[in-house]
Amino acid sequence: MASTLSESSRIPTNPSRVVLITGVSKGLGRALALELANRGHTIIGCSRDQPKLDSLRQQLSSNNHLLFNANVRSNDSVEELARGVVQNKLVPDIIGVANRIGNAWEVEVEEFDNVIDTNVKGIANVLRHFIPLMIPNKHGIIINMSSIAGRTGIAHIAPYCASKWAVEGLSKSVAKELPEGIAVVALDPGTINTDMLVSAAGSAALKYLPPERWAIKAATMILDITTSDNGASLTVKDPTELANP
Repeated sequence: MASTLSESSRIPTNPSRVVLITGVSKGLGRALALELANRGHTIIGCSRDQPKLDSLRQQLSSNNHLLFNANVRSNDSVEELARGVVQNKLVPDIIGVANRIGNAWEVEVEEFDNVIDTNVKGIANVLRHFIPLMIPNKHGIIINMSSIAGRTGIAHIAPYCASKWAVEGLSKSVAKELPEGIAVVALDPGTINTDMLVSAAGSAALKYLPPERWAIKAATMILDITTSDNGASLTVKDPTELANP
């Protein structure tokens, strides 16, 4: 889960974008989908949680949005998602991939695998099946959700840090491979009051913005990303400044 692009480097001036957001059922993905939909953009969303997808569908303001039950950790599932998008004659202008706690040596093997499979392989699967859809249109912005944990080490969340460092490296490498007109960035959303932060920080999470208010600022920033940002590591700056307008 970007861009008003100018003649040579920007998407055509159609005010409505088609935005693919993974992990759309809750947290930042859901908040961003609702904010962008409210601004008139078309949402393609996916998640494994069907009840939450159903509730999101009820919140969205138009039947033009597409929601799919898909698991980004599965290449076959993402391939099926891409086919569904093509069958609906849509191609994303923007792709936003928004997808645990403890000492590294204490983390169960399955838990470590789950983090890597979701945050790294999930992104790779989305890129594998959706970049080819963007290439014929010669434009598109890909936003891989990163974290400060992908730019520094943080105790007790080693698996998460490892996955986000991989996101940063993957994004910078893919940026060198993309054809002209398509760009990829790694975006650190900042510190947001999500379920994950509550589980890590407890009541301290309350001083940060909830996803719904973060999305107001993040959506504007994402829509302003251009191909000149290709390969950049970006950050949604100081989201807490909105906490007390």
